[in-house]
Amino acid sequence: MSQKPYVIDNMISAKSIAARIEQLAEEIEREFADTDKLVVVGLLRGSFVFIADLVREINLPIEVDFLEVSSYGDAMESSREVRILKDLRGTIENRDVLIVEDIVDTGYTMKNVTEHILRRQPKRMRTIALLDKPSRREVNIKTDFLGFEIPDEFVVGYGIDFAQRNRNLPLLEKSVSHEPKIFLKMAQVARRPPSKKTVILWITVVTIALILFGIERLIGWPDWLT
Repeated sequence: MSQKPYVIDNMISAKSIAARIEQLAEEIEREFADTDKLVVVGLLRGSFVFIADLVREINLPIEVDFLEVSSYGDAMESSREVRILKDLRGTIENRDVLIVEDIVDTGYTMKNVTEHILRRQPKRMRTIALLDKPSRREVNIKTDFLGFEIPDEFVVGYGIDFAQRNRNLPLLEKSVSHEPKIFLKMAQVARRPPSKKTVILWITVVTIALILFGIERLIGWPDWLT
């Protein structure tokens, strides 16, 4: 099956990312200054470049582990169905843990992962994300450390992909589909169906419009409405 075409536009430069990671590393060092060893948990696959650069800037004893989770598949929007595909290999009970995410969108992934980690009873847990789209949030969650806040755009590069493409870009770029907007909107609705109340409202509005149209066609509008 052929890939759907899209183009990319620059969003955040490699230089800006590197500078922000240095700042984040300093904040993390202050937060975990008294730790014996910090377990840095990366969420695969999108965070692997971010976590690699981040841990090299943190001047603390560090152990690295990974969780592989999925909520996007090959789509441009979160499916809201979070699956843990690969669990931690090591133990985190009574240990300091930092969860590293590439991007917080609806918040479902981070919510599910933090709940999963807390069930392992860590001594202290903090979260960090390279990117955050607050306009997309559907659950009440916020990371302890954040790289950049961005608008509601689908980004690629620096480890983040679209259908397994463009992870290797050294900077973050915005992807723009070539598909007509109406088809993109239809795909979004299919992935995120409207609520029952919204459907009822749409049906009511359409029904009223059809009734008014029928009245106008049959008997015309009264003089006081024209």
